[in-house]
This record gives sequence, structure tokens and C-alpha cells, in this order.
Amino acid sequence: MLWLVLTLMTAAAIFAVLWPLARRPGQAISGTEIAVYRDQLEEIERDRASGLIGAPEADAARIEVSRRLLSAAQAQDDSMTATAKPSLWRRRAVALIALIALPAGAAGLYLTLGSPQLSGGPVAVRIDAPLEQRSIESLVAEVESHLERNPDDGRGWEVVAPVYLRLGRFDDAVKARRNALKLLGATAMREADLGEALTAASGGIVTADAKAAFERAAAINPADIRTQFYRGLAAEQDGNSTGAARIWSELMARIPASEPYRGLIASALDRVAPAQAPAGPSAEDMAAAQNLSPEQRAGMVRGMVERLAERLKNDGSDLDGWRRLVRAYMVLGEADNAKSAASAARKALSGDAAKQQQFDEFAKALGIEG
Repeated sequence: MLWLVLTLMTAAAIFAVLWPLARRPGQAISGTEIAVYRDQLEEIERDRASGLIGAPEADAARIEVSRRLLSAAQAQDDSMTATAKPSLWRRRAVALIALIALPAGAAGLYLTLGSPQLSGGPVAVRIDAPLEQRSIESLVAEVESHLERNPDDGRGWEVVAPVYLRLGRFDDAVKARRNALKLLGATAMREADLGEALTAASGGIVTADAKAAFERAAAINPADIRTQFYRGLAAEQDGNSTGAARIWSELMARIPASEPYRGLIASALDRVAPAQAPAGPSAEDMAAAQNLSPEQRAGMVRGMVERLAERLKNDGSDLDGWRRLVRAYMVLGEADNAKSAASAARKALSGDAAKQQQFDEFAKALGIEG
């Protein structure tokens, strides 16, 4: 279809050039010397008919004007004969150039500036090209144009949805998620994607539709971390802090230390139930942290340690919390901070002899003397 359109456009351009060349040059009569002589002959005939001049005078005048008319006509014929061949040659040359140069020039420009090798493949293949090779606006416009013509392309809707989210076009993201779900079928990920888009569109509020989507996702895959996080958020927003704390506590008990959601879940749990918030990194957490890059490990552990230390300032009776804090400092290689935390723990636990004894045994095992 594209080549047919290009061929028709080229043919139209050639026709526009050849049409004027095919016309013979007009011979303007009015205002020329020949026209004047012909007018004079008609005027002589009218004067003779009206009796203004006699027949002998009319014949004499007619002969003289006719002689001049023949002379002017002969001069014009000679001039046209002299210019006819060059003019015809030029027209033919221009026509030949139009027939060859126009198609060749159009093809050359297209091959240079166009994309003749780009196939009309599925939209998912073309949109997955590296974003740095095109602007995000052109990418979205291309996909939107494709989806207008092919609204049943579920893969296209699924691919463009996260782009809409990055652009802040949340209503379009919801539409894309719904279409992908309808066309490609329900999965835990697609239901959670829809719920997340609905939540973003409502400014962070887990609406009834979003909550229903997360519940459907949980029914398909109860272990999905993102789904359970948003279910807890929905419970919190509904005023059910106990339910939110239960959901998030279960998550914290099973997700690894390297999970990106862990810090977010810990903060949320601390918000709804400070007493149930994780008391700092466990031994398993710290072991998993050793496999991360130094920056990732420092960021993950530092946040957890700081939250734990802050909580122990307000509630120093948590023996297990002090143990975890000291152990975290030791794993991080911060012996001075570990000793300071041990001193603070002994002071905070001084009112409970049993807890203080247990902590002293713990500290001694780590090589921290009182």
C-alpha cells in the first residue's frame, strides 16, 4: 500500500510537469500587426457598404491593406519556423528530465531520509527498541496510532501501560491495564498491575476497584509481595490497623533482606503497629546483606539499624532489640558503636536483673566486656 501511494504521488508530479509542455504556444492575434490589418479590411468593407467611399477607392484601399497583411503574415511565418525546432527540442528535453529525474530523486530522498528496511511488525517489537534511540513522545504516538488501528492488540496495551505510568498519564494507564487484562487473560501480575494503576490514578488511595483487583491477584498467587503490600495499605486506609499489621508482619517474616519492598513494608508496619515492627536485622538478614554490593548493603542495613536504634531510645526494655542492634554493629564492623549500644542497653535494662544478666552473657559471647 505504501509503495502504491508513493507511485501515484510520483505520477501526479510528473503529469504536473509534462502537461504545460504538451501544449503548443499560443499565437496571440489581438494587438498584433496582422490583427490591425484585418480590422482595416473589415472597416473598408463597412465604409463601402455605407457609401462613405466609392467602389474604386474601396478596391484600391483593400489591395493596399491586403498587401501589407500578406507581408506581416510572411514575416510571422518566418519567425515561427526559425524558433519551432529549438522550442520543440527544449520541451522534449524537459519532459525527459521529468520522467527520469523526478522518480529517481524521490527514490533517492526516501532511501536516504526514510526507513525502507523498517517492517510493519507487531507493535511490541517496535516499542521494545531502546528508548535512547527515540523520544518517549514519538514512541507513545507510534503505539497509540497502532492501537487505534488494532485495538485488540493486547500485548501493545500491556507494553504501553508502564510508559503511561512513567509519564503520569494514570487514566490512560488504567485503560491500558484493563484492555491487556481483557485481551490477554487474568494473571496475578496483570490484576496487581491494574490495582496499582488504579491506586496511582486516585492519588495513592486504594479504591474499591483497586482493592478488588488486589484480592483477585491474591487469590491467584497469595505469595506475591506487591499484592500483599497493597492489601495491607488498603486495610490501613480502611482504618483496620490490626489487619494491616497482620499482613505486613507475615510479609516481613518471609521476604529476604534483599527484597526492595522490605524497607517500605518495615516503615509501614512501624506506622500502624510500632510494637510489631521488626527489631532490626536478623542473622539471616545480615547474611543475605553480605551478598549485596557495598552500596546496597550499607543502604539496606543502615536504614534498619537506625530505625531500631531510634525505637530503643523510646523503649529500652526490649532485650531482643538490644541484642539485634549490637549484633548488627558487629557485623558491620563498627565495634565502637557496638560497645556504645551495649553500654546503653545495660543502662536501660538496669531495672530488670534477669534481662540485664541475659544481655551480659550475650555481650560476653561477642567479646564486649562491661
